[in-house]
Amino acid sequence: MPDQPELLVAGSIALDSREGPFGKVQDQLGGSAVYFALAASLIVPVKVSAPVGRDAVDLVMKVFQGKPIDTSLMEVIDAPTYRWKAHQVHGRNVDLGSADRIYDIWEPNLPPDFAGWGFVGSMRPDRQAETMKRLHSARLLAADAMLSYVKQQTPAAKDVLRRASWYFCNAEEFAALGGGVPEEFRRQWWLDGLVLKAGAQGVTANTADGRLHVPALPKYPAFDTTGAGDAVAGGMLARWLSTGAQRSGLQDALVCGVACASLTIEAIGVRGIASATPILLEERMGDVWEFMRRAS
Repeated sequence: MPDQPELLVAGSIALDSREGPFGKVQDQLGGSAVYFALAASLIVPVKVSAPVGRDAVDLVMKVFQGKPIDTSLMEVIDAPTYRWKAHQVHGRNVDLGSADRIYDIWEPNLPPDFAGWGFVGSMRPDRQAETMKRLHSARLLAADAMLSYVKQQTPAAKDVLRRASWYFCNAEEFAALGGGVPEEFRRQWWLDGLVLKAGAQGVTANTADGRLHVPALPKYPAFDTTGAGDAVAGGMLARWLSTGAQRSGLQDALVCGVACASLTIEAIGVRGIASATPILLEERMGDVWEFMRRAS
């Protein structure tokens, strides 16, 4: 597609420390911008705007190497990389706190008058809101939520929601934002699309055309669910963009998002989605379609 809009993600680069059924991991590369970019880059080139400390920049460049990921908007800052701690129970991360001083220093680095598609991943809501303001000219502007930040900075989180055309969240985040009936919530906030992520229950998109549900794929193990939501968004938006963003292509885009999440959660951290290939993604999408056919 000759005039296909650019895709950009602004969000977090993180060093995660987590424990769960997979054991304990310390300072593992993660973050919303990383998971989104790795998933989206299986389909289209993607630009990344995010802050990273000198303690993690080599890890990021190594995992992005050889992929169509533009890091020219990424900023290396003399502060510790954002750190996040969590405990994983029944496939769900329980937030144990974060160290986010890097956001006191970082100013979002974005192209002026960006007219492509932008996704603002979960990070401190005041930085999310500032990023949304600077991406006001984007053709499609999507954002994601993070429960602890929604609770800590509710006004800023709602400012992000107000500026989004598409919004991604899970049930707890939805409830914390005052959600009740998804379609009423979508209309209340003037959203083109509301995507509710339900882990093992799959993903549901609510639009003016109605509700579209794609189930999760039980065929493969859910080893570490961190980053699954960002992979859903990366895969979905990149696929929809690449196929012309027609309403008729939304289910296919959601299938791609679910396939990216499946590839992500079968390994610890970014390993699964970082080692995936476009061919593997097509095969996994085929698995999702087949599962849907059998289920119906």
